[in-house]
Amino acid sequence: MLVGVFDSGKGGQIVAERLQKFFPQHEFLVVNDRENLPYGDKTTAEILRLTDAAIQPLLTQTKIIIIACNTVTAVAIDDLRAKYPDHKFIGFEPAIKPAVSDSKVEKIMVLATPATLRSNKYQNLKQRVASGVTVIEPDCSTWASKIENGQFSNQDLEPIVALANEEQVDEIVLGCTHYLDVEQELRNTLPPTVKIVEPVAAVARRLEAVINELKQDSSASLSAVSTAQAGSE
Repeated sequence: MLVGVFDSGKGGQIVAERLQKFFPQHEFLVVNDRENLPYGDKTTAEILRLTDAAIQPLLTQTKIIIIACNTVTAVAIDDLRAKYPDHKFIGFEPAIKPAVSDSKVEKIMVLATPATLRSNKYQNLKQRVASGVTVIEPDCSTWASKIENGQFSNQDLEPIVALANEEQVDEIVLGCTHYLDVEQELRNTLPPTVKIVEPVAAVARRLEAVINELKQDSSASLSAVSTAQAGSE
């Protein structure tokens, strides 16, 4: 089965490569919108318009589209689902819920774009699952562009790592797929006691469920057609 993946930039390719390890039997088609990156500092209307235009090639080739962009998921995925009800959209959101699942966790740091952090979807998620936990949201507004353009360096990591150490955070949530590109650098720089949480495994579980749903729907349709043909003979 062909699965579409969309992101504003290189995060989509990173996600597709990781998902391919979970689903070697399926193909992944990636499209991006590097020309208009970053999305994190744009308005909701701009993000929806740009995403709608960028995913058009995917809409004609597959019924499953992974929105490998936390920003688009946060502000536009509900509109996309309403506009294209025949397609299955799977989104990315900051993995706050798994990060706070351990009762010993007292502080987490969420690394995300400004658009994600100010979105209603993110704010509702945080209020729903992390009400008893301190959530620190440092400024990462330049990260996506720097990672995309190969300009990210340890100097960009230093203030985040310093803040994480100062606040003694228990876990760090990667709330932008671009940040997967620097995950290992974070792991190498942070104390080993700080856990880094990323959402690809959770998205893989959701993708498996959606693929199974479509297979069941397809089998049911074929069965209905066969029954109708038999009745007309």
